[in-house]
Amino acid sequence: MRSVLAASMVFLSLASAHAQVPASKPVKLGVLNDQSGQYADAAGPAAVEVAKMAIADFGGKLLGRPIELVFADHQNKTDIASGIARRWIDTEGVDVILDIGNSAVALALADLVRDKNKMMIVSSAGASAITNEKCSSNTFQWTYNTYTLARSTAKALMGQGGNEWYFLTADYAFGQAFESDASAVLKESGGKVAGSVRHPFNTSDFSSFLLQAQNSSANVLALANAGGDTTNSLMQAHEFGLLGKKSKMRVAALLFQITDAKSVGLPNLQGLYTSEAFYWNRNDASRAFGKRFFEKVGRMPTMVQAGMYSATMHYLKAIEAAGTLDTAAVLAKFRSMPVNDFFSEKGYVREDGMHIHDYYLLRAKTVEQSKTPWDFYDVVATVPAEDANIPREQSKCSLMKKS
Repeated sequence: MRSVLAASMVFLSLASAHAQVPASKPVKLGVLNDQSGQYADAAGPAAVEVAKMAIADFGGKLLGRPIELVFADHQNKTDIASGIARRWIDTEGVDVILDIGNSAVALALADLVRDKNKMMIVSSAGASAITNEKCSSNTFQWTYNTYTLARSTAKALMGQGGNEWYFLTADYAFGQAFESDASAVLKESGGKVAGSVRHPFNTSDFSSFLLQAQNSSANVLALANAGGDTTNSLMQAHEFGLLGKKSKMRVAALLFQITDAKSVGLPNLQGLYTSEAFYWNRNDASRAFGKRFFEKVGRMPTMVQAGMYSATMHYLKAIEAAGTLDTAAVLAKFRSMPVNDFFSEKGYVREDGMHIHDYYLLRAKTVEQSKTPWDFYDVVATVPAEDANIPREQSKCSLMKKS
């Protein structure tokens, strides 16, 4: 097994090379995610790069202290992640753990972070339980969760006549949560679930599942899966004629990031709908960030990578506003300060730890409409923050004040 200490752990000081490093404790951030596995493209090493960008943009120092960054690969294993997090907190002085990239890891670390009175800001782990029934006063979910993406896509497509859905669902907790969340929104809005089928993780042949969907009465095929399962099912759906102008169905991928789109290729995405918290070509501010990211990484950012920059910057601003590294004071500022940047316009942090912001329904462009290699989508609808997130009265989080 790869040595986390020798190969995955890197220490980086972002203070100026010519500045005298004060003897006082640095402000220390840790990015803990999947650096080399199935989630590495969506977050991974590039999430570290955007954290560096945020720290550099902030000036590299805070409260007269250097800002330092460490990162590690948890290999999608909760025991490895817990060991790294405990060492960071107990012996290396890490003040906040960022990104995570795996819902099981995030849920495992939530109690540790709370008990140690530190903070965890999740960008790329999507289980809605993190800020719902398993919420914690020290844990935040910044970019998305299964509920917000499912609700955003369902709300927006229902408004365009997509009222009868067939689910192709990955048979594990993540996929089941997507199906459950989207189904609830459909039923609330007068829609119907025409059927569903579940597939094993890492399925190579989706033909029998797609035939069932094709033979149903549904006008939306919803892909409640992720990563390679989504890209494989999409490419086979294209072969079956389920994507494109001649299909009676719309195909909606409930979690589909721009790295997935690049992998599948625009010709195989015709007619696809998906929801994202960020798309680089939405407006001038998102394009400016996308250009900066491209210059460093060589491709456009996913929503979770863009969210990482926003989360990191908000954390640094909260410390500055608090004037101290005291966790209680930083938590208070982190929760009370508004968020207004290229990622989140008029956003805020709710009591359950969820960053409340708008989402966007995207539709794949035709090949002829696309102007650049990463110009994949038109933004066809904005789902307002309050519509996208779990309603206050439905929350199971003990921290939420019910109106």
